[in-house]
Amino acid sequence: MATNPIINPAVPNLPIGPEEYERRFQDQFANILRLYFNQLNGTLNSLTTSFTLSTTVYKVADLPSATTAGQRTFVSDSNTTTFNATVVGSGSNTVPVFSNGTNWKVG
Repeated sequence: MATNPIINPAVPNLPIGPEEYERRFQDQFANILRLYFNQLNGTLNSLTTSFTLSTTVYKVADLPSATTAGQRTFVSDSNTTTFNATVVGSGSNTVPVFSNGTNWKVG
């Protein structure tokens, strides 16, 4: 599988402006920002990709601890398909689940 490294654009070193307005300074400032935002845009566009993600399908009783909010996986024996319901086993539904930091929830 090929990997595409993400290039982190360097934060620009912005020049300090003169006391009085100067068109030359404003043009230089705008060009520096334009280059920086073009690099950011290129980096963000490189994050858009098409792929499939494989994840472990658990039985509810075998789920890891839900103490880290934001974890996601699937279970194959949920007794409900109701979004945001606390997942309970002994059913026949395969559903995605997420951790809210306390419980595994359907969703």
